[in-house]
Amino acid sequence: MRRLKLVGSTAVGIVIGATLLNAVPAYADWPTIDAGAIAAIEAVKSVLDTVSSTINDVKTYANDILGSLGDNTFGTVQQLLQEGFTQEANYSKAQIGAQQQITDASNTVMARFRRDMRNAQIRDEHTTGPTACVALDGGVSTQAAAVQAYQVAEAVSRIHDVRGEAGPGMPSYYGQAQGVASMAQEHLANYCDQTDVSAGLCGAVSTIPDADQQFSTFFGAGTYASQTAVNAAKDYTTNLIEPVAPAALRGDQLTSVAGQDAAVRRRSFNARMSLAQSVVDQQIGMQTSSVPLTAQQQQYLQNMGLPAQTNGSWLQVLQIEAERRVSDVTWASNLQAMPPASVEREVAIELALNNYLLFQNFKIALQHATISATQLSVTTARDFQPTVQMPTPSLASGG
Repeated sequence: MRRLKLVGSTAVGIVIGATLLNAVPAYADWPTIDAGAIAAIEAVKSVLDTVSSTINDVKTYANDILGSLGDNTFGTVQQLLQEGFTQEANYSKAQIGAQQQITDASNTVMARFRRDMRNAQIRDEHTTGPTACVALDGGVSTQAAAVQAYQVAEAVSRIHDVRGEAGPGMPSYYGQAQGVASMAQEHLANYCDQTDVSAGLCGAVSTIPDADQQFSTFFGAGTYASQTAVNAAKDYTTNLIEPVAPAALRGDQLTSVAGQDAAVRRRSFNARMSLAQSVVDQQIGMQTSSVPLTAQQQQYLQNMGLPAQTNGSWLQVLQIEAERRVSDVTWASNLQAMPPASVEREVAIELALNNYLLFQNFKIALQHATISATQLSVTTARDFQPTVQMPTPSLASGG
C-alpha cells in the first residue's frame, strides 16, 4: 500500500510540475510532449486520484477501526484479544467448577434428606404411638376388670347356691314359711314403696323403692355406683330366679325311702337353679366397679355426655374399647395423622379386640347351650309316661 502511494505521488508531482505550473518551454534538446500524451497523462492522473482517494478512505476506515480497538495503551490488539479469550476460558472453567460444586452439594443434601426421611420412616415403624399406648392401657384395664368380675360373680354365686340349697343359716333351713318371711322383710327394709307405707308395713318410702323388682336395677348404667346398687342388683336376680327356696330336707326326712327319693329330685332342682342363677350372677360381676379408669377412658365418657367417674366395671371398659373407635373424635383425628405402621398396629389391636369379644360370646354361648340342654331334659322327663304300671318285684328268699 505504501509503494503504491509513493508511485502515485511521484507521477502526480511530475504532471503537475510540467503542465500546470507553467514550466519553461522546452528547448530543442529537451524532450517534446505532444497533446495526445498529455491527455493520456490526464487520464492516468484521474485514475491515480481515484486510487489515492480510495486509499485515503481505506486509511480513514483503518484509523477508525484502530481507534475503536484502542491506542495500544493496554497492549496490542493481538495481546488484548488473547487475554480476553483467555479470561473467557477461565470464566468457562470456573463456571464448570461451580456447577460441579453445586451438583455435588445438591447430591449431598438430597442424600441427607433421603437418609433423614428413611430414619423418620424407621422411627415411625418402630416407635409406638400414643394411640397404641392408649389401646394397650385399655386392654390391660379390660382384662383386669374381667378377673375382678369373675371373682365377684363367684362370690355372689356361692351365696345364692347356699341359699337355694336351704343350707344352715339360710332362710328356708327351718321351712319355706321362714323363707317367705325373710324375703318380705328384705323388701320392706330396703325397697319399701308408697303402697307398703299406706298398708303400714314400713314407716317411709325407701330411696330406691321397688328396686328389687326393676330391670334397670340389674342392667342399666353399665357400672353399679355403690355397694348398695350391687346389693339391689343381687336382690333383683333373687326375685327373678328363686325368690323363696324350698325347705331343706333334714334328719329323718333324708333317711327314709321317700326322703331319699325327694333328695334326688331336690339335688336336680338345685343344680338347675344354680345354673340359672350363675348366668345372672356373672352379669352382676361384669357391672361391678372393679378397676380405675384411665384419663383417656374418663375423657371418652365425658365426650359422650355420660357422668364423670373414676372407676369402672368390666362391661363399661369393654364397651369403651369397642365404641370409642366408632364415635370418639380424638381417636378419629389421631387416625388421620397416623403413619402406615401405626395404622397397621391399630388394625391388629382391633382384630385382637374382636377375637376377645368373640371368645366372650363363645363362653356365653356355652352357657346358653347348657341351659337349652337343661330345658330339653326337663321337658323330656315331664313328657315321659311309663306304658304300664309295673308291680314291685318280690325279693323274698326261696321264691
